[in-house]
Amino acid sequence: MLTFRLADSLPKQVQQRLEREAAAFPEAERNARLHRLMDDFLDTGHGSCVLRHPEIAALVQQALFHFHGKRYLLLAWVVMPNHVHALVRALPGYSLADIVKTWKAWTAVRINKILGRQGQVWQREYFDRFIRDDEHLERVVNYIHFNPVKAGLVAAMKDWDWSSYRQIFDSSG
Repeated sequence: MLTFRLADSLPKQVQQRLEREAAAFPEAERNARLHRLMDDFLDTGHGSCVLRHPEIAALVQQALFHFHGKRYLLLAWVVMPNHVHALVRALPGYSLADIVKTWKAWTAVRINKILGRQGQVWQREYFDRFIRDDEHLERVVNYIHFNPVKAGLVAAMKDWDWSSYRQIFDSSG
């Protein structure tokens, strides 16, 4: 499972504050706590939130689909206003870093063109988590699909257009 975000979605001073908060927890819990704090901050909708524009969200979703079945298997995803969660399994010969780099490079050029601007679109790094077992997989899929509801963007998972929820669970969507 990976998360990548817009360049302006998590200011450096906020990230440093969250790192200090996470440092108060036992070492074994720190990394998970930091990611949880960062995800909660992202869900509050900071930054330009250009992924909120339907044309841009569709573009990012198209990028996620592009090499599905060729370089990776796309298992679940959600495009949020300022970040993306994707659950993927890289196929042999392809690294997660290269997959994410391709998504970001392709979309950045097109997003800047749509917005009539230049410059950095995505934060350089991304965060990934290894899926340990079937129970963890189920929790991650649920987290991805529930994210727009948790963020207060929609009342039900099926109401968010930029997610795998309807394709996986809701045949009426």
